Amino acid sequence: MRRRKSIFDIFDELIREIDREIHEEFMDLQRRFMSEIRELSEEVERQGFPKRFVYGFRITIGPDGVPRVERFGNVRRQPVREGAPIREIGYSEEVEPLVDIYEDADMITVVAEMPGVEKDRIKVRAVDRKLIIEAKNGKKYYKEVELPAEVDMDSAKASYKNGVLEVKLKKLKKEEKGKEIHIE
Repeated sequence: MRRRKSIFDIFDELIREIDREIHEEFMDLQRRFMSEIRELSEEVERQGFPKRFVYGFRITIGPDGVPRVERFGNVRRQPVREGAPIREIGYSEEVEPLVDIYEDADMITVVAEMPGVEKDRIKVRAVDRKLIIEAKNGKKYYKEVELPAEVDMDSAKASYKNGVLEVKLKKLKKEEKGKEIHIE
């Protein structure tokens, strides 16, 4: 007498078949991905591009509740059409560091992640409402940070420790606008 398959046996077979197909598809994707990486690497070698591309982003929610996407790295922010050759990808030798800006009532603090740089190779300048951060020490970093308020340039203090640059700037006191009018 032949035993009939139960519904559980049928589901087990179906799940095994789906698992096998997913595994085969994943392996095929992995082979294609590795092939594309090899081709990209060979093209980079031929074109003389830098050996490293750095690109990243983070998403934060601002105080106004609006999500913000912040990018960092050395790949230019331009759309690249699908299938474009590597030479159409914009890049820079300088990496844009990841930067956080903290603001309180009387101080603005800018924190930049810049690993692999010696302290004496970092230059920080404040121009108008911008903070310009540069570093050249094997690794090159460059970032212009828009400050949220006017600052007192003479009060600026910077420190660098364990790959993290911290710049503190005092805000300018807002003076009342207008002029008092004397009554005769």
